[in-house]
Formats: sequence, structure tokens, C-alpha cells
Amino acid sequence: MKKYLLVMICLLGAGFVSAAENRSRIIATGAATTIDGSAGGGIVPMAALSGYGAREESGGVAFASYVHVPDYTMSAVGGSWSWRNRVEFSLADQRLEHPTLSAALGVPLQDIRQSVAGVKVRLLGDILYSKWPQLSAGVMYKHNHDFTIPGAAGAKRDSDSEAYLAASKVFLGGAMGYNLLVNGVARYTRANQIGLVGFGGDKNDSRRWYAEASAGIFYNKHLLFGAEFKQKPDNLSFAGEDDWQTLFAAWFPNKKLALVAAYVDLGEVATLPNQDGWYLSVQGSF
Repeated sequence: MKKYLLVMICLLGAGFVSAAENRSRIIATGAATTIDGSAGGGIVPMAALSGYGAREESGGVAFASYVHVPDYTMSAVGGSWSWRNRVEFSLADQRLEHPTLSAALGVPLQDIRQSVAGVKVRLLGDILYSKWPQLSAGVMYKHNHDFTIPGAAGAKRDSDSEAYLAASKVFLGGAMGYNLLVNGVARYTRANQIGLVGFGGDKNDSRRWYAEASAGIFYNKHLLFGAEFKQKPDNLSFAGEDDWQTLFAAWFPNKKLALVAAYVDLGEVATLPNQDGWYLSVQGSF
């Protein structure tokens, strides 16, 4: 954890010397960064693109996130870059530490690493200014570098791609005078635990559509309170896979920095139940 806290501190420093304040989009419209690297919340992407660059500008972010639940910890670092508020390119490196599961299985392996590369395209609309929601389409390619435990659990492959459609809209004054954010996602995937336990399984080896959603209320232009929901596949007989939920607070003190803290409920993860805990993410924009 110390290594990732150090990365977070470096990102804080990077944020305060960035050029993000000179970009044209309004604060918080670049969203935070998901653990997969795309602009969004913590576990659910949004139609928004990262950074604050508008039509004639580019911009992006670097991020670090950390999740702690009773039997697992997960860290993610990476960044994204967006061109003219039209296309977003993202990269993330994830590491899941699972000492309890390793001890139960009698194996020395203590962590699983996964790399994620993504592209998101804004198709139409604007999250603030258009009558209809902003609509974006994304594709991700995920590669699991440590397939021993996923393979033993019944996963069919260590790499795969997935696609999603996201629709996002901020309704000005939409919740008792406060600005209301609503976001919905349809994801086409067969990832087990977002790919950290491989892809496909003995119960199902086909991609299917799954629903994700997030919503929040802006207390002011800097502070957002909300919740997320992520429907999950259940491909493995080895272990059930529960849907994920979060309750979060996101703080955007300026265009250079974003901080997110959340309560997370992951349910059962690889035979270990009641995996609820906390999440912290920091993002520096440039």
C-alpha cells in the first residue's frame, strides 16, 4: 500500500502544476477515473471523456486508486488522454492481493496483475448543454498476467475484450434545486471479477449484456455525493459472483485535482463472502 500512497502523493503534486485550469470545460465535467482507467466514477464509466479539453483542445488525467476489503486489496494506477472532447484513450494497471485465498488453496501466489487498454468515443450530445444525454461507446482490452488461480477456478482465457454504451446527463436544478447526475451503462462482457479471475467459465463462456448505473447530487460545483451499481456475470461453478455497489463522495477543488472516497460492497469474491470496505482514488488533470 505504501507504494501506491506514494504514487497518489506524486499525482497530487502533478495536479498542482498542471495546465488543466486553462482548459475550457466546466469543473467536474471530466468526471473521476474508474479502476479500469476510463472517465467515470469508481466502478462504473460515464459518457464523459477525461480531462477538461473542449472542441479545439486536448487533455487528460493520471490516477491512482486503492480498494481495501477484509480478504483482498486492490490497487490501480494509470491515465487517459482525450482529443477535442471526442475520443478518449486510457491505460490502467491493476493488482489484486489475495493472501486469504492463497492460504486456503495452499499456493504461494499472493497477487494477480491485469492490464487494461481502452478507447471511448463520444457519439452525440453533451453532458450539460444538450437536451438529450451525452452518449459514448467504449471498448476495452484486458490481459491477465497471472492466470494460475483463474485457470484453476475454471476461467477459459487470460485475455479478452469487452464493449459498453454509456449515457450521462446533468440535470441543472433537478433535485430540489441541486444539480442531479444520472448515468446508465450497458456492458457486453464475460469477465470474471472484471477480469481479475479471467474470462468465461464452465457455466457460461459467452459475452452477455449487463447493466450498470450511477447517480449523484452536486452539493455545490465542487462536491458530489452519489451511488453506483454494477451487475456482474456469474460464469464459474467454483464461486458465485455478486453485483457490486458503492456509496461515494467526490471532491473537485479545482480543475487540476479530484479526490473520491467510497464505501464498497463487493459481496462474495472467489468463495470469500462479505467483502465490503473502502475505496480511495486521486486524480491529477493536465
